[in-house]
Amino acid sequence: TPPRRTPADNPKQTQDISTMPTFSTPPARILGCDVGKSSIVIFDTASGVCRSVPNKKPDLLRLARTLGPGCLVVCEATGGYEAKLLSAMLAAGVAAHRADARKVKAFIRSFGTLGKSDAIDAQALARYGAERWKALLLWEQPDPVREQLQALVLLRIDLVKLRQAQSNRLAAPQARFVAAAVKALIREIEKQLRAVEQQIRELVRSHPALQRDAAVLKTIPGIGEITAHALAALMPELGGLGGAQAAALAGVAPHPHESGHRIGYRKTRGGRPDVKRTLFMAALAASKAKGALSAFYERLIKRGKKPIVAITAIMRKLIVIANARLRDERKVATQVS
Repeated sequence: TPPRRTPADNPKQTQDISTMPTFSTPPARILGCDVGKSSIVIFDTASGVCRSVPNKKPDLLRLARTLGPGCLVVCEATGGYEAKLLSAMLAAGVAAHRADARKVKAFIRSFGTLGKSDAIDAQALARYGAERWKALLLWEQPDPVREQLQALVLLRIDLVKLRQAQSNRLAAPQARFVAAAVKALIREIEKQLRAVEQQIRELVRSHPALQRDAAVLKTIPGIGEITAHALAALMPELGGLGGAQAAALAGVAPHPHESGHRIGYRKTRGGRPDVKRTLFMAALAASKAKGALSAFYERLIKRGKKPIVAITAIMRKLIVIANARLRDERKVATQVS
């Protein structure tokens, strides 16, 4: 197994890193893997050679068994096609990191590289691992039930978008020519939407940890059943982060925009778009409900803040509160058990 460090090795590590190990010494060998649907192009720093292997579990398991301890495999998130590679490495005890594609792209551009090919990307991933290994979190198998919940929640989000698109079409000036077909499509979408929502409820009820998390989240003003399920699915890290980390991951942390004597307008950016949209609806509800968040919203408006700025501030408070409550609930549950 690869050398790893824990919070005891580095007291300044944040809570989310404590649940995902990292390397404590430089990897002896790094494999940069450019993942495709049918094959994976691999650059090996030990040989300096690029080669291609089929993206099939038996071939990847054979590859993983040839890699010794101290090896680090780096790949990008590619819509799930990297799952077989990560699973094979995990089964063989080989450390792997799934990199953020945007970070890798920026890393490649920083060298002035204009060309793009599978071999170039594989080499860049290996170099990324060699330079960033200290901060790279090693892949661990996610909870399959939470994976299922995430798939259902994302499907629900797509169905809601599709329903809205067809409703907009129905309101268009020439809708009378297609009204019957569009109305039938909307009815079918709503039928599928109800079925998916029922599946989500049944899945949460069958999983004690998810049920507990959802119950805790629903105690927060503005967060109902649908929002609680969405947060549990799309931000499984909640409860294991710092407040600022949770806000940044959700895309609601204000980032400075300053240069010299100029103090620019702070804006939120990055994060997970679906989480941000979910929090927006919850913040709207919280701003109108009775309680501390509603009063907070009114204070911001009276101070001259724009409504969208006040809503964003509530979004940030919601995710920070959710993270803190889940963290405290899990501590209690751990002490009781």
